[in-house]
Amino acid sequence: MSGAAGPAVNGDGASWWRRLRSQLWQPPRPHGEQPRRRVVGPLELFYDLVTVVLVAQAAHQLSGRLDWHGIGQYAAVFGLVWLAWVSGSLHHELHGREDARGRTAFLAQILVLVPLGAFIPAAGGERGAAFAVTAGILFAVLALLWLLASRGDQPEFRRLSKEFVAGTAVCAVALGLSALLPAGARVWTWGVLDVAYLAGFAVTIRRVMVRRPAAFTVTDAVVERFGLLIIIVLGETVTGVVTGLEAQPVGALVLAVALVCVVVGFGAWWTYFDFSGGREPRPTPAASLQWMLGHVPLTAAVAAMGAAMVDLVEQAHHGRTSAATAWVLCGGAALVLAGTVVVAGSLTDWRAKRALFRRLSWTCAATAAACLVVAALRPEPLVLGILLVVLFSIPWSVAVAHRVRRA
Repeated sequence: MSGAAGPAVNGDGASWWRRLRSQLWQPPRPHGEQPRRRVVGPLELFYDLVTVVLVAQAAHQLSGRLDWHGIGQYAAVFGLVWLAWVSGSLHHELHGREDARGRTAFLAQILVLVPLGAFIPAAGGERGAAFAVTAGILFAVLALLWLLASRGDQPEFRRLSKEFVAGTAVCAVALGLSALLPAGARVWTWGVLDVAYLAGFAVTIRRVMVRRPAAFTVTDAVVERFGLLIIIVLGETVTGVVTGLEAQPVGALVLAVALVCVVVGFGAWWTYFDFSGGREPRPTPAASLQWMLGHVPLTAAVAAMGAAMVDLVEQAHHGRTSAATAWVLCGGAALVLAGTVVVAGSLTDWRAKRALFRRLSWTCAATAAACLVVAALRPEPLVLGILLVVLFSIPWSVAVAHRVRRA
């Protein structure tokens, strides 16, 4: 009797294990099964917060070196961080599930992001090789995740998936090999990889959408994730102000400059969310790509503004704002205005409310140009901050006046 009971128990155990695995470790969701309505989970928010820590590290490095070399390094590092974030986020959006496998995928990325963030402040110098190798490992992890997801692809997507996985793997290898280059050449290599990977990413998304539009759409969850990243990065402008206040005695003028900087950050918030944030783009390949790619300079500009605010507060008593601080802060404000128009141009509302958005686009363009004029004039810090607040309020005032007239 004991000999007969053994196989039954083993069989029940194997069945129990299969059921447990089917619930906790499901295969990646195939292309075309993207959920149209879902709630962004806490793990995704945690992943976004970790990413913003890296963006803040890059901005902190920029605040210590507001020159062309520092801006170039910031752009190269930010580009790699943003591309890794969007690749990991879209992998979960398209193929991830709320199970142990999905959590493990995020955890694997976070475990690489943490040391990567530690190497960012000195990525252009003594820790550049370590940053390059760690970034290569991160993109290798992403390539593996996309490869595992491609195993369940339908034949029509199999070739596209293999090409994207191959491109991500090549990027990982190139990043690792860049550790062997001199510091200056290394940063240039990262910038070239940013542009090449972003172009390949855009081509792949477009080909997928042309082949089968239902295979990828910008859903509510994607809109929420991009908006949340902007919100968290905007929080870094407050961090920049606080950091600037910590560096010196707080008097009336210093506090006034700091609070005006907070209002400037608030102006960037209302510009983006009043005109383009929280809205889905038109369901076409061109509009979807315009919507996603428009967020790249916009997010980078917001973080750069936070970095410049540190110096603006520290220069509160100067008779004139330094050229680097003025150009980074005002140039960032101009990019926020321009980026908001680019993103808004992809929305359904752009056509439904053509009169309003046409007026807003011209207003934002003129206001962005005015921001650059302020940068060239380099007034004292308090005046510069007040002028930016006034400039950010102009498009908003135009929109309110339009709404009142329509009412």
